[in-house]
Order: sequence, then C-alpha cells, then structure tokens
Amino acid sequence: MINILRGARQKLARLRPVRVPDAPARAFRDLWPGDAARGARLLRGEFETAGTARPLRIGLAGAEGWDAPSGSVVWRAAAHGFAWMRDLRALGTDAARLQARALTADWLTRGAEEAVADAPEVMGARLSAWLGHWDFFAATAEDQFRRAVMTRMAQDARDLSAALPAEAEHRGALAALKGAMAAAIALEEDAYLQRAARFLPAEIERQFHPDGGHVERSPAMQLLALQDLIEIRNLMHGAGVEPPPHLAALLDRAAPALRLFRHGDGGLALFNGTRDESSALIDLVLTQGQARGRAPLDLPESGFQRLQAGRTLIIADTGAPPTGRAASGGDGGLPAGADRFAHAGTLSFEMSVGRDRLIVNCGAAPAAEEAWRDALRATAAHSTVILSDTNSAELRPEGLGRRPEQVETARHEMAGAQWLEASHDGWRRAFGALHRRRLYLAESGDDLRGEDMVEVGGDAAVPSFTLRFHLHPGVVASLLQDESAALLRLPSGVGWKLRAKFARVSLEESVYIGGEPRRAQQVVLVAEEGEASVQWAITRVSMAGAGEG
Repeated sequence: MINILRGARQKLARLRPVRVPDAPARAFRDLWPGDAARGARLLRGEFETAGTARPLRIGLAGAEGWDAPSGSVVWRAAAHGFAWMRDLRALGTDAARLQARALTADWLTRGAEEAVADAPEVMGARLSAWLGHWDFFAATAEDQFRRAVMTRMAQDARDLSAALPAEAEHRGALAALKGAMAAAIALEEDAYLQRAARFLPAEIERQFHPDGGHVERSPAMQLLALQDLIEIRNLMHGAGVEPPPHLAALLDRAAPALRLFRHGDGGLALFNGTRDESSALIDLVLTQGQARGRAPLDLPESGFQRLQAGRTLIIADTGAPPTGRAASGGDGGLPAGADRFAHAGTLSFEMSVGRDRLIVNCGAAPAAEEAWRDALRATAAHSTVILSDTNSAELRPEGLGRRPEQVETARHEMAGAQWLEASHDGWRRAFGALHRRRLYLAESGDDLRGEDMVEVGGDAAVPSFTLRFHLHPGVVASLLQDESAALLRLPSGVGWKLRAKFARVSLEESVYIGGEPRRAQQVVLVAEEGEASVQWAITRVSMAGAGEG
C-alpha cells in the first residue's frame, strides 16, 4: 500500500512542469577515490561491483547492462546508481571521460525507464554521482547532452522529493535523502531542501543504534552510511544550512564504531555482506568524519565485541540479526528490510595477529546470483557452529526468515585476560537447541580458548554439530599425524596450534571472497557422537617444536 501511494505521488508530480537550469548552480566534488582497475574494465564494456562483473555495453556494442536479464537486482541497482563514475575518473584519461558520457547517453536512451532506476536509493545515488562528477563527464560536453542530463536530474529530484521519506529500512533510505539534498542545492529548489532537512533527524535516528552501529549490522554498511553522513554534513555547511545537532552527535558515535571492525591490516571484518575494503579509504573516511579516540571494546546495542591482548585481536558477532520484513514488490525488486544482506553467522568470530589474519569468515557476494550469494550467507561459511547442516537463520532473497531472536552476551576482564560468553536460540524451533559459546583470551594474547555447547531440553538427543574455523588464504595449515590438532603458519612465519577435545579434527577446502575469490582451508571439528560440548584452543607455538604433544 505504501508503494502504491508513493507511486501515485510520483505520477502526480511528473504531471507538473519541471524547471531545468542550464547547469548545476553549485559545483560539488565527490570525496571518495575510485578504482582505476575497475575503470579500465568499464572501458572494455564490463562493470564490476561487490566482486560480480557483468557486461555493461552501449547499444552499438551489444546493448547489455540495464535491463532485468543483465544481472541480479543488486548488480543492476549499482549500475543504475552511477557510482562507477569514480572508477572512470580514477583513470583520468579522455577515453574514460568519453566512456562516462557514452554510458550516460545510453542509459538515458535505454535504461532510464527500467523499474530499478526509479527506486529512491538508486535515484539518490545517481543524483549524487552526476553532481559529484559534473566537471568530469558533463561540463565540457555538447549542449544537447548537458540539457538531457539536467532534464533527467530535475525530474529525478522532483520525484525523489515527492517520495520522501524512503520506505527502505536500510542504508538506501539515507542514500536517497543525501541525493535529494544534493539535487535541491544544485538546482536551487528550496522547497526540496526544506523537505529533505525536515526528514533528516528522524532518518539518522532510525539508521543507527545508540552505540553508533548501523542497523544493518554490517561493517560495509557502517562505512557507506558514515560516508553518507559526512557528505550530508558537507552539503548543508556548503549551502549555509545549519545541520541538526543529531548529525554531529551521531558522527561522534558512528566513526569510532567503525574502528571496532578493523583488523590489524586496516581492513574490515567480514560480517553480513562485507568484503575487503581499502584501508586507505577507511582512513580517509575516519579523517573526514573527524573520528577521535580508540576503537570501542563493544557495541552493546549493535551486538559486536572486540577482544584484544598483545598482538592478537578477536572480533565477534554477538547480536541478533537485523530486523526485516517481506518484500513489498516495489522499488524495482530491491529488498526493503535492514536484513537485506544479513548472513546466518551469529556467534562467528574473526582473529588476526598483528597484520596477519588467521581465522576469518568466507566473505560475501551480495551482487551475485542467488545460489552463490546464499552459499556465502550460510552458517557453514562462517567460523562458528552449525547443527545438522542447518543454518542458524533461514536465508531468503529479501533477507531472513526464521532467525535467532534471543542473543545474550556477558563479558568479563581480570588482570588483562578477557572472557566472553554468548548464546543464541536460532535452532530452537528446528531442534529445541541453544548454542552457547565461551571465549577466553589470555593476557599475553598467545592463548585463545573456547568451548561450544549445544543445550537441549529434557531427555532429547543432542543433534550432530560441527565447528568450522575458516582460515585466511595466507595461512598454511597441516594436520598432525594423530589428527588431534592442526598447525597453522602465518605469512610472518609465526606458528599457532588448534587442538580440541571431544571432537575429530580435520582439514577441508574453503574459499575466501574478501576480494577476488581465493582458495583457502578450514579446520573442521566434528563433535563426537552424543557429546554436547567441544573444547578447543588456539595457542602460539614454536614451529621447531610444533609437532610435539
């Protein structure tokens, strides 16, 4: 019903004439660096986003890329959102500039009427991209091209303003609001700006938990939403409009929250749709956000914990999955809930030592087709427990179905040592079971101990369960001859041993999709029949004596 009403408002808005200036009244400059390698792929007629590359060619070169058969809805939303302008700009060549114009002209001819192009978050992204790269792709173009772009920009700004507040419960609503504000300032439409500014305080309140964590519980979305906040702040300052106090207060919380997710190499932990991000970009965002202070040890409302001792760092997912709702059929098929990219990885953790990652989750491919995307969302793709090969949350195209509802966490510290106790009920309906995980990190950081327990009520049998520890591709693993433990060698040459009680230890193949797909290994602990608890330890060892005991 909400989508129907919004669509009716947009149709009514399109009946009114729109004022089209010759050029944007205010010049913007996109703040964020592009990727020249992705720009080079665009010159070859291929667009890559979130690890998924598909053809994006103008009509005379095959006419692929804008319509539904071209790729997943997430991939197409990124194509229609034009943030790839950054990648062409990063090349800095005339060929890149001409390709940006050619793709824009092709979109105006063939792509502009696609349903996904009218989704508020896509319109907002496109307006931001066009305005942020106007000098690059349009300022010196022919009058007819500039007029066509300005006309569509004015139409989108009108439609987007009429659509506010965006229905999406995720970061897309923030992107829509940002695009609407940018267009209002560039087109000198005060009514649009006032409307967007009126919705801003409630939207930023809705987008973030009190601890500064974003509602999607994704380090990747935390980064993007923080970029949105910075751009909105800069837009308002540039237009002489005083930002609401909510914005500055939120930046003070959201920027440090991003730090919780950073490993020693500067990248982000791979939870809920996150892939490897450039540490230089993260540094730039934190600088622009004027982030002060160290990473917090926990995000209590968002549900993440950070244990650190010596050179060892543990980042753990200890919160309930984000909320969601059934797909409404609008927005060109884009999911509306905050769980749109959520994984079934509750109580998983990642571990790094210095700049070397040791234990990881497998990563994500949110723009891929459903089968590959969901394989990486599955519980088995995370460093945690899985019961009877059943995911801890039900994976659906629009988000999650059945999911953990009660996730409890307790943290203790004494003399530098840290304990973490957490539980979730994601398998209560299927097996009447509760998963409890305990982690202990010694003061030196050289000893991580854990216990995973499966609790069932009454005389019910304990379901079979498996613990998986996915290893970063840089880790070389070998199994001891008695299969009681696995030796793990980091790229630095430092050795660690993973051993277990009440479980069979084995090595299996894995995959790491932080960036380009890479082969990896995983240590697998299969609980002995009837056992309800598996104890394990990951300890630093001297490689010379690693095979002893």
